[in-house]
Amino acid sequence: MTKKKLTLKEKIAYGIGDLGNGFTFDLGQAYLLKFYTDVCGIGAAAAGGVFLFSKIFDAFMDVLAGSFVDKHKASKNGKYRPVMMTSAIFLAFLTVITFIAPDVSVQGKLIYAYASYMIWGLCYSMVNIPYGSLSAAMTQDVHDRTQLASFRQGGSLLALLITGVVFMPIVLLFSDTRWGFPVAAAAMAIIGVMSHAYCYRNTREKVEATNSEPIKSSDLKHALTKNRPLWILIIMSIFTISAYNIKIAMLIYFCEYNLGDVKLMALINFIIIGSSVVSITSIPKLVKIFGKKKTMLLGFGISIIADIINFLIPSSPISFTVLATIAFVAISIPNGIVWALISDIIDFGEWKTGKRAAGVTYAAFSFSRKLAQSISGFSAGLGLSLIGYIPNAIQTQYVLFGIKGLLLLYPAITILIAALIIALWYELTDERCNQIIADLQQKKLNYSTT
Repeated sequence: MTKKKLTLKEKIAYGIGDLGNGFTFDLGQAYLLKFYTDVCGIGAAAAGGVFLFSKIFDAFMDVLAGSFVDKHKASKNGKYRPVMMTSAIFLAFLTVITFIAPDVSVQGKLIYAYASYMIWGLCYSMVNIPYGSLSAAMTQDVHDRTQLASFRQGGSLLALLITGVVFMPIVLLFSDTRWGFPVAAAAMAIIGVMSHAYCYRNTREKVEATNSEPIKSSDLKHALTKNRPLWILIIMSIFTISAYNIKIAMLIYFCEYNLGDVKLMALINFIIIGSSVVSITSIPKLVKIFGKKKTMLLGFGISIIADIINFLIPSSPISFTVLATIAFVAISIPNGIVWALISDIIDFGEWKTGKRAAGVTYAAFSFSRKLAQSISGFSAGLGLSLIGYIPNAIQTQYVLFGIKGLLLLYPAITILIAALIIALWYELTDERCNQIIADLQQKKLNYSTT
């Protein structure tokens, strides 16, 4: 029955699924821009364009992937898990491919970057969309969903922690980083596949649709157009994910030039992300006390204040790390709660339209995340170009100030906008979600007896 509580093993397994996602996804967000500019020799603005256009392409691929998953007939192993696992194997291979610098002209390398990253993005959609849809199929218990969101954020942060600490040291084992980057990517990709396999073997899809009739294209359209909470979450996420990802992309530049030692990145990542991994265990308790919406606003507020202070004061490794840790811990909490919100929104869509279009609903949400990733990747590349960044050179004070602004001021502004959006317009409270689930259970009972 859908009301049966999830076991701890199932919750951990679901979180490990996002650990697998992170071992491939985080590499692109944290290191690919650096790889393009400093190893491949691609200009910063042109490298930023790879993120902009590839992520927009990926965003549309998310919608196609969601449509495929929703129309895909469930097997004995479920509807979402088999697609996720098969695609994860291809994704691991493509992760290595993106970090290869072919021995061609800079223009040829740019073409290769576009082609490899776009194909990678398509494959990632075929992993992430069924994985994201899986949580809504595992349970309809509000408390369990909050815990799934917490475990998922934990898996994501743990992947970010491990890749942030070990990736560059592996790269630097090689005198020629053209070999170091793909070898490090291969090591991460292997762990990613193993994580997806664990998630596949230890999770189950238990929630059945109220209406078992096949989903049509018109049903998918209605699932998107009639779901107001979904669009509010999408708009908010464009700003939060843009802030989150530009932090990840710019940290390596800040460590190398503003703090003077790129090796500091491993230690700083360990402290920042390690603290966030521990802190997300508080999400269920905070949500129980304040509710999802107020907890998110609390996290947003603390993150904004910490980033602004960090931007205004002189930078040192200690002061930067302390304030960056506070900001990252704070923003990790609402970013974790989002995964519980999307499950609530899937239920709302079914309640509103009579069809459970989990795949396309999650895909629309993922679309916004990809759009935000394209914005942050392009903003980082364009920003570096505008401030006059020159790879592997001593940077001017103006460039150092610009790197600091991209890392700290840009996220503070975008998170403030996100906070205003969720505060003013998001109305899907926990109480209303419980009522919606009760209505769906009643409809399912009525449908089964007719």
